[in-house]
Amino acid sequence: MQQIEAVIFDVDGTLVHSEAPGLDVLYEQALGLGLSWTRAAVHQRFHGVRMAECVATLATAVGRSDPAAADELLTRIRAAMAERFSQGLEPIAGALELLQRLTLPFCAATNGPREKVELTLGLSGLLPLLHGRIHTAYEVGCFKPDPGLFLHAAASLGVAPARCAVVEDSPPGVQAGLLAGMQVFSLCPPEELPLPLRGQVTAIAGLADLDRFF
Repeated sequence: MQQIEAVIFDVDGTLVHSEAPGLDVLYEQALGLGLSWTRAAVHQRFHGVRMAECVATLATAVGRSDPAAADELLTRIRAAMAERFSQGLEPIAGALELLQRLTLPFCAATNGPREKVELTLGLSGLLPLLHGRIHTAYEVGCFKPDPGLFLHAAASLGVAPARCAVVEDSPPGVQAGLLAGMQVFSLCPPEELPLPLRGQVTAIAGLADLDRFF
């Protein structure tokens, strides 16, 4: 393991408790469309997945794959998520303290659009600590598991990828960090990761575990 000189954080499920509420909205939308998928199946299927892919999967499952129907569904889901988030979001345990104490350069890199990430970070009280340090896949044009978003974030920090730590909670994010050649710290339950990836990451139970690494 090379010396860590910068840290790149995912947001949903890594810094903010927004992953589960967002996935619950997808589950409720699936039920509303007449699908009989279980909550657990929806969470596993869509965890860390680009929203456009989630919407396309739902639309195709109910035979509504035309672009207009998919766009309408996406708009409805985004609005429902914003409403759910506005009911209250908390930072992940240790997130505030970690960002406040870090002396290494750090930033956030997320598959979500800027409007969403600024909403979730703002509601959880973390936005001031990440002002000017947010990179979104929509703006960069690369979505996890593609490594491009993380490589862009590393370049913005002026640090070689091999000396960057990535903190992630989803399989696509973990894969993106590894493909970028970075040191990945995974909050993802090991059983959710493909076997070839498990030995390539540092598993952590919570953000407090990072105190011994950087």
